[in-house]
Amino acid sequence: MASAVSAVPCGVLSPSSPRPAVWPPLDFCLGALACCTACVFTNPLEVVKTRLQLQGELRARGSYKRHYRGVLQALWVVGRTDGIRGLQKGLSVGLMYQGVMNGVRLGSYSYCELLGLTSFHGGSLLSGAGAGALGAFIASPAYLVSLDTFFLSYSATFGIYMSDAFVTIYRREGVIGLWRGVNGAVPRVMVGSAAQLATFTSAKEWVSHSQWLGSNRWLTALIAAMISGVAVAVTMTPFDVISTRLYNQPVDECRRGRLYHGFADCMLKVCQAEGLFGLYKGMGPVFLRLAPHTVLSMLFWDLMRDQAAKVN
Repeated sequence: MASAVSAVPCGVLSPSSPRPAVWPPLDFCLGALACCTACVFTNPLEVVKTRLQLQGELRARGSYKRHYRGVLQALWVVGRTDGIRGLQKGLSVGLMYQGVMNGVRLGSYSYCELLGLTSFHGGSLLSGAGAGALGAFIASPAYLVSLDTFFLSYSATFGIYMSDAFVTIYRREGVIGLWRGVNGAVPRVMVGSAAQLATFTSAKEWVSHSQWLGSNRWLTALIAAMISGVAVAVTMTPFDVISTRLYNQPVDECRRGRLYHGFADCMLKVCQAEGLFGLYKGMGPVFLRLAPHTVLSMLFWDLMRDQAAKVN
């Protein structure tokens, strides 16, 4: 009877299974390294996703010229116009954002595991959301600069150095300007982080009990990461669209000319002007970017943690 009970995997809201503890500061570094590695491969899709989400902003469908008509066509247009380097535009800022945000996020989640918070029902979900909110807030300035770089809205002023971007925003908008759009980033990453970490933990638990997989840790982590990638893309897309719009809106020295006045206002205006499906604009590239990024980052992170735990 005891063996039968122990073989039952836990669900998304169930307690996560114990794993060898990893020192949280080390997990911060492992999470940052794993997600930066994934970013190198998925950055071109991030460039395309951002451009697709911003074209036709607050305009009814069919009333504007579409420069990008899909993921593959957008990749081809950007590559033809800007070259291969254009597809990796903003990579340096993206690496900084991924390293800071996911280092804080995954390191905080690891600390929650160490404290035993994920052992409660719903613990993985709540810990993932809280860790995501903290990471999004701290890394918000880097995300702002990365979006500006992707869509070239500051290209003439910023030049090629990240420091120029931060200085320019600070001079124009002050310290608060560096956190412009954070009210869209925090819900976005909270939802994505909760979905990612909770489904990855649960899916890994389910898959590990499958008889046909045996003890293949690589395949177990890969399948769990693929399931997690789908969950992240579906739940995160509306928040991703709103976050992109909030960060990209122009602001002058007197803070006039804002298109949106917060998360709720942005969501309402997008739904009124573009319909409900406007919140899922760019769903294709969002999925093609978030799913591989989730698979790679979760796979790398899980394998690195296992190796670190063995060393300890």
